[in-house]
Amino acid sequence: MSQTVPFESLKGKTFEKVTEDGYGVTLENKLERFELRHDQECCEAVYIEDIAGELDDLVDSPILLAEETSDHGDQGQGSETWTFYKLSTIKGSVTIRFYGTSNGFYSETADLYRYEKSILSDGDEV
Repeated sequence: MSQTVPFESLKGKTFEKVTEDGYGVTLENKLERFELRHDQECCEAVYIEDIAGELDDLVDSPILLAEETSDHGDQGQGSETWTFYKLSTIKGSVTIRFYGTSNGFYSETADLYRYEKSILSDGDEV
């Protein structure tokens, strides 16, 4: 079961694995998995346009900064939004830039989903 949480809730967390697939970024540790992504609807497109920095800088070091900013504009008969998600550790900073476009009636930003992992007594993940 997942829940949507504020992007800033990543601050102070340490992750063992960080991956991306063009549509979202996944950050994982032993207890939690976070997915920064957008659930697509019919008249929109939201995807990662660029990642500045190295995702490996977010591994095995606490997140010191988790900041979200965005800019919005009109595009013909629709709208477009650029959202920047900045994460920093002592090892470096990463900025994930999402681009979203729609007919103006849909969300054009990503959400952060938190999943709690279940751990068995022997340490295996469920």
